[in-house]
Amino acid sequence: QVQLMESGGGLVQAGGSLRLSCAASGSIANANAVRWYRQAPGKERELVASLTDRGATTYGDFERGRFTISRNSTGNSFYLEMNSLEPDGTAVYYCYVERWFITTPQYNWGQGTQVTVCS
Repeated sequence: QVQLMESGGGLVQAGGSLRLSCAASGSIANANAVRWYRQAPGKERELVASLTDRGATTYGDFERGRFTISRNSTGNSFYLEMNSLEPDGTAVYYCYVERWFITTPQYNWGQGTQVTVCS
């Protein structure tokens, strides 16, 4: 198991940008997928962005070209660049790592970082 720690959240005005980071306690170079989710008050957790080990990316329908998921070359961190933030982007953002060991999956979640977008 690896521990994940998000950082980079905070308060931003509508139209602003934030860069979230997820640091792993160990190497996640072998991760099959790294993802960002978010959960707003009273709503279900939803996928924001996903990056597979083959480089394929998926974004939530709300993203509209404003977000970019990436990971660093050392394999122990990944990021979410968010631009043109809107008030409905206010949520707790969680990072997530999925790894498969033969037929056994391992899922790890971070504790979350609060993003608040004010109008």
